[in-house]
Order: sequence, then structure tokens, then C-alpha cells
Amino acid sequence: MANPIPALSLLETRVLGVLVEKQHTVPDSYPLTLNALVSGANQKTARDPVIEAGEAEVQGAIDHLKSLSLVMESSGGRVMRYAQNVGKVLGIPPQSVALLAVMFLRGPQTAGELRINSDRLHKFGDILAVEGFLNELAERRDGALVRELAKQPGARETRWVHLLSGEPAVAAAAPTAASSGDAVSASELAAMKANIDQLQSDVASLKETVARLCKELGT
Repeated sequence: MANPIPALSLLETRVLGVLVEKQHTVPDSYPLTLNALVSGANQKTARDPVIEAGEAEVQGAIDHLKSLSLVMESSGGRVMRYAQNVGKVLGIPPQSVALLAVMFLRGPQTAGELRINSDRLHKFGDILAVEGFLNELAERRDGALVRELAKQPGARETRWVHLLSGEPAVAAAAPTAASSGDAVSASELAAMKANIDQLQSDVASLKETVARLCKELGT
């Protein structure tokens, strides 16, 4: 059975992801104002891809999400505020909402990356727990909400992608991409960057040690 909602745009899923994220990380500011949603959608950290959406574009995304009941509006203060309603509309538990939100914000990820990146939204006991909820989302009677992508050349783990924006282009491209074997996964890139940062730190520390020894020896 098809999903009960039409395919959402990147900006619409980004808005939903921001609402779920901020509900947990800054509860005192939730529900969010339009300005807060614009800032969250355009955030440079913990976002993939990074986007630059204008206020009118975000308002348009909110209005469409409201028509689907995925976003609710409240007007208790001087400005309109917005809250997410993902779990109720899709009929999924908070754990699944957290995993979807992280994919909305950061794109396809491995189960390990999803566990780490969703830590502030829901603390999963282990990767098996994450995989359990992912499998439930992939096997829903009302239509799959996530899919496990084919393993990329050179990658050790498979990645998961949400399907609320329709079939992902990356799913079709994965088997033929980077046939030279040069492709690396997001987790491997992160590990490489961490290693480089550590090496740079070690080199700086060694330079300081050498400089101190030279000063002590008078050379």
C-alpha cells in the first residue's frame, strides 16, 4: 500500500527534521517560530546537504505540511509557532520519528551513524535496537518509510535512506558509482578526517616539545 502522504520536498523534510530536533534539544523554545525554522533549516552544522532557504520558501513548506497535518500551528504568543505531528500522522513510535528526523537532516546513514546522530533525540541501547526500528519502518503494511541501500564499493556497512521524498536517486546509482573502487562511506570519511585532525594535533605537540628541548639545551 502506498504511503498516505505525497512525496515531500527536501525543504519540507528539512523543516520536519528541525521541528523534531529542536523539540528535544531546545524544549523551552518549542513550538518554533518561522524565524527559528529558517535558522534551523539553513544551519551549517549537522546538515547534509547544507541549504539556503528564504523565509517565504520555508513558510510555503510549512503551509504544505500543515495541509497534510504533519505540522500544527499555534498562536498563543505574539507570533505563530509550529509543532510537528509526524508520529501521529504516520502511526509510528517516537524512536522511529527520531531516526527519520536524523535522515531528514543528514541524508542516508549507516545504522551506527544513526545511533550516534539520534542520541539527543532518543538514546538507543545498541545498534541492534536501531536496526530493529529501521526494519519495522521498511516493512510497514501502509508502505515502507525507509530503505536499506546497496552497499557501495569499498564500504563496510550499508546505509539507510528515508522514502518520504520518493525513490532516492542514490539507490539506483549506488551499484555503478565510483567503479574504480575509490568510493568511501560517510563514516569512513569522518574517520579519515578525525585521523587527520589527530595527526595535526600530534605534529603541533611535537613541535612544542622540540622547541622546549632546544631552548633548554641552548641550541
